[in-house]
Amino acid sequence: MSRSAYVKLVEKSKQQAITLEEVEKLIEYYQEITTKTGDQLSWEYGAAAFPYKVEYHEKDSQKFYLLKGIEADYQYIIVGLSNARGKDNDEQIQIVLPEGSTHGDKGKANEFCKFLAKQLSGELHLFNGRIMYYYKR
Repeated sequence: MSRSAYVKLVEKSKQQAITLEEVEKLIEYYQEITTKTGDQLSWEYGAAAFPYKVEYHEKDSQKFYLLKGIEADYQYIIVGLSNARGKDNDEQIQIVLPEGSTHGDKGKANEFCKFLAKQLSGELHLFNGRIMYYYKR
């Protein structure tokens, strides 16, 4: 059974809509800062913090990124966009743990979700249904 988390863009977010290309830039930025942290610590933190290879996919007119694990403890995370309120633009990022995802994937996905929500000042709906607010209320 797959599970989803969402980073919703709200009125007080830094932006109210997002493109898949912008999500890709955030993935690249996440990889960059974790690698820099590792350099400062003289440790391969980037590989430990983000043990995935990023692949772009398109299926049934849905475009998304598949984060494919490069270590045995990690399998898959899917990152894409979904339309929350039936509008023409996409105002939320959906992070999916598909069937076959591991406990390690869930931990990495939670950390990545928090990063995305903080960068965008969004509202994070976690896999367990809890909500975290990263914007001023």
